[in-house]
Amino acid sequence: MSKVLAVLVTSLFAAGAYAQMPANAENSPITNTKPQQRAEARVDARPQTGVRATGGDEARSAESNPIATGRAANASVSKKAARNAKHPNRQVNPQGGTPN
Repeated sequence: MSKVLAVLVTSLFAAGAYAQMPANAENSPITNTKPQQRAEARVDARPQTGVRATGGDEARSAESNPIATGRAANASVSKKAARNAKHPNRQVNPQGGTPN
């Protein structure tokens, strides 16, 4: 019985010593490769943005505030005007109807 206990204690010490061994090159990930360095440089090159402003009581959508519509709405209005200038006599489909 004492031999079994001695073997058990010895194996526990050996397992503990094996678990605390430093990692070798086969187990540790390689983090200094060229693709890894390129990826890190790409991450570092991104612009650092601050905290975004929270939405206040000012409406910014075209439906609720047609005065401050922004660049996208201005572009759509100019595209619509250019399309209508190409075909001045075109019949406009009624709202919600099917096209003829």
